[in-house]
Amino acid sequence: MRLRSEADVQQFLDAVNQCGGDVYLKSPEGDIFNLKSSMSRYIAIGRLIEEQGDTLELFADRKEDQARLMPLVEDLMKNED
Repeated sequence: MRLRSEADVQQFLDAVNQCGGDVYLKSPEGDIFNLKSSMSRYIAIGRLIEEQGDTLELFADRKEDQARLMPLVEDLMKNED
């Protein structure tokens, strides 16, 4: 999943803000970015905008949050094609 526009970034952050639990991005190198932390969020969004965005994995602590994020992720990935 790669964010390509300001609208993608805002939509993604709005979805994360609606989550009740923590939401993480994990890089192949093992870096973990908690998207509920402001500092970590800025770094993660930068990575999602860069070429490396396609290699980051998204995790959520709560199943309800996973269900909220999956349609957004699927839609963003569909727009990459």
